[in-house]
Amino acid sequence: MDRQLTADLTEAGLSHLNAVSGANLAIVASAVLAVSRLAGLPLALRAVLAAVAMIAFAVVARPSPSVLRALLMGLTAAVALGTGRTKDGVAALSASILLLILFDPELAHSYGFALSASATAGILLLAPRWRTRLTGPDPAETPTSAAIHDAPDPERPVSTRAGAPGRHSDSAPRGAVASDPACGGGVTSAAVLGGAGASVSAFGGGVACAAALRGAVTSDPVRWGAASNSATCGSATFGSAVCGAVASGSVLRGAATLDTAFDGAATSDDVLASAASPSAPIRSPPKGRLRLPRWAAEAVAVSAAAQVAVTPVLVLMSGQLTLVAIPANLLAGPAVAPATILGFVAALVAPLWPQAAQWLVIPAGYAVGWIIMVAQWAVGVPLATLPWPGGLPGLGLLVIAVAVAIPVLRRRAWRTVALTMAGVALVVVLVVRPVAKPWPPPNWLMVVCDVGQGDGIVLAAGPGRGIVVDTGPDPVVMDRCLRRLDVRDVPLLLLTHPHADHVDGLPGVLKNRHVGAVVVSPQRVAQQESNRIATILARHRIPEWTPPAGSRWQLGPSEVTILAPDPSQGKAGGQGEGSLINNASVVARVRWRAGSALLSGDIETEAQDELLRRLAPRADVLKVPHHGSRRLDPAFFASVGARAALISVGADNDYGHPAPSTIALLQRLGARVYRTDQSGDLAVIDQDGRLAVVARGP
Repeated sequence: MDRQLTADLTEAGLSHLNAVSGANLAIVASAVLAVSRLAGLPLALRAVLAAVAMIAFAVVARPSPSVLRALLMGLTAAVALGTGRTKDGVAALSASILLLILFDPELAHSYGFALSASATAGILLLAPRWRTRLTGPDPAETPTSAAIHDAPDPERPVSTRAGAPGRHSDSAPRGAVASDPACGGGVTSAAVLGGAGASVSAFGGGVACAAALRGAVTSDPVRWGAASNSATCGSATFGSAVCGAVASGSVLRGAATLDTAFDGAATSDDVLASAASPSAPIRSPPKGRLRLPRWAAEAVAVSAAAQVAVTPVLVLMSGQLTLVAIPANLLAGPAVAPATILGFVAALVAPLWPQAAQWLVIPAGYAVGWIIMVAQWAVGVPLATLPWPGGLPGLGLLVIAVAVAIPVLRRRAWRTVALTMAGVALVVVLVVRPVAKPWPPPNWLMVVCDVGQGDGIVLAAGPGRGIVVDTGPDPVVMDRCLRRLDVRDVPLLLLTHPHADHVDGLPGVLKNRHVGAVVVSPQRVAQQESNRIATILARHRIPEWTPPAGSRWQLGPSEVTILAPDPSQGKAGGQGEGSLINNASVVARVRWRAGSALLSGDIETEAQDELLRRLAPRADVLKVPHHGSRRLDPAFFASVGARAALISVGADNDYGHPAPSTIALLQRLGARVYRTDQSGDLAVIDQDGRLAVVARGP
């Protein structure tokens, strides 16, 4: 899958959609049970068909160990369905965690497994109560209606539950568990294997055949279409649990059986009582409180409960909180069911009837496209991810925050004050701060993107257009920088030299953008890497140019002139192969009405000396060569006479960049030094006819 899409899904809290898990089996089993129920098949045969469907899905998804573990747990739940044996959801979850750790002790220190188990427990323990507070008891769940719902099914054995004489007990296991392979054997409520409200995670792109839509997601397809979403394998997402394995409907119904989700035998509040507090009465919310529709309340309660449960694990693991995960999952959920079913069916029929498979993947592709669109929207939301201290200090801070928040939120007066302050803070962050410190700043001419240890520079070339000079090491980071600048068209791309920290981000520039032409060094060094770049450009039908020194382009406010290398001067030489490649860098000067900048690639001492002797270029802004390496010519730096020196460098890099001696030299020459590792993106702007530098902030 595309790296940018994978990153968007992770940041939006949707990465569980890109992983095969027990939830994938759940949606397939649910669909088969629905059809077999409509066909009037007996209970045992329905369970057999569900098991066969799960085996078929495991074959299509390729039976890796994680898929086989999920299949084993799914088959266990199917057997429970066929035999009509009942289980308690929390007890089954606890037993499953114990058994899985005994089977694979490595799970005891697996973050993925911890996320799965925590999210599932949160849904079982918190979501029922929260849903009740949001909606109040179901009007239909009166004693009279409960008696109607509890009417025995002649196909099932009837049992009497302790504490509730005469009540009918669901025939399938309450909370039997399914393995969550995406989380290394995480646990999921068996309710998902049957409830109509199964939430299933992961899609593989909406293509037919073999592994098409590896685990697309469904959300309560039979009843409402509301989705719960999963805690992902090691990524900071919140949602319904077990890497997308727990259902918004079925879990809140307490592990509703594979069968009852389709015949209505199990009632919502019947299970709410068993999942939350068997003896506690369900209280209506106070008069005047806003009530949500039941489908909306269940979706919100499940996502919120899972988020609360996994937050401590996420703080320990990654030191951040993904605030946008719940709305993103709720928006993406309705598209998951059609993507899953259509993709799976297309994969099955493709060998026998390819034309039919092509028809099936068309609507599946639209469903997947919606999920992608939601992910791309979510990553652009302000404060989508909230920084937080990681490890034990972060966990301790979280405990203190919760300890303070609970008593404050329990009192109406304090709650009003707290919510008012939170609202004011939100307005400041979302409205006042962007107005006071917008990005990109007005009249920007050049932006040095914070791409880590590498170079990625964008020159203004008109509305929605930008000249890109190098692409950094990561396509995801480079694409996000261009998104922030709203660059949709790249008329010219300069790749100074074929080192990974300057060219590996190329796919990020090419993603959903038109690139007019690419300029590369006329000195063919690092032949293998140069050939790889040429192949990528040829695949996208982008011309590759090697213009001589003196070539010039005027695009928007920027005039770009190539200064080096000059093939007539021969190669500059250097200490080793790395220096030879660095000294072959394309060097360009950019002029604007307000001033100029020298973009020096990674040239080292030899190439700097050659350029000084030949041209002695001057500029107001210097992009410091080679990330501030100590291999420099002081005379060259003095000749440039820059007032501002911009260093693109990664924090805590292994090369010792920038060298303290380089920083000291620049300061002695009167240049103000700006570093991306300390200040984030750096923008050069036109401020009243003069160049100024504005930092975005880390």
